[in-house]
Amino acid sequence: MTINNTAFLRVSFRTQKPLISHLPKLHFHPLKPQIAPLKFTHSNPRRFNAVAEDTSVATADPSSVAARRLYVGNIPRTVTNDELQKIVEEHGAVEKAEVMYDKYSGRSRRFAFVTMKTVEDANAAVEKLNGTEIGGREIKVNITEKPLATLDLAFLQAEESQFVDSPHKVYVGNLAKTVTTDSLKSFFAEKGKVLSAKVSRVPGTSKSSGYGFVTFSSEEDVEAAISSLNNVVLDGQKIRVNKA
Repeated sequence: MTINNTAFLRVSFRTQKPLISHLPKLHFHPLKPQIAPLKFTHSNPRRFNAVAEDTSVATADPSSVAARRLYVGNIPRTVTNDELQKIVEEHGAVEKAEVMYDKYSGRSRRFAFVTMKTVEDANAAVEKLNGTEIGGREIKVNITEKPLATLDLAFLQAEESQFVDSPHKVYVGNLAKTVTTDSLKSFFAEKGKVLSAKVSRVPGTSKSSGYGFVTFSSEEDVEAAISSLNNVVLDGQKIRVNKA
């Protein structure tokens, strides 16, 4: 049988055409660039710089605020935050002034903290204000000291946590540096039912601030303590006793 080559080619071409027509249409879209996560390597300076900046923040000197923070003691009860700020601002830029108040009575505890803008401002304020008078009272101004050692800090935290606060409380001023929390409590226990007592410390240290507080179970005990112990000598100094 003789096969016509031209006819064969025509048939082959025609039989393959329908097969191609049944293939699905392909659509091509440009690929979106895939951004791989940045790796912490020196070859990636952008990431390296960001980490360096974070580290600098984390390692900021924790004592910088303490070096600018002032303790201001023995201020009159009537002095407010704004008034104190105006007084201190005469000797340097003030960031914040905060008078401490009793949580029960709302009365001033006669001391405050003032944060200055710079260490230089803080030093100038101490030099100019320490030992001066506000409202007839000689004030004590010093920079808050470095943090205590762990052992001392734990002791003071325990002492503070053991203090039982009460609305029936007296302020005891002009305490000798030798007076402890225990000796203060024992001294007042002779005149009434004492709940608790504490000697206030210079912030961040174990040093006495020269005053303390004693709490009682009743207002009668408060009145008895004031009438019998105000201006009485304790460890060589006449103490001042009044309602806190």
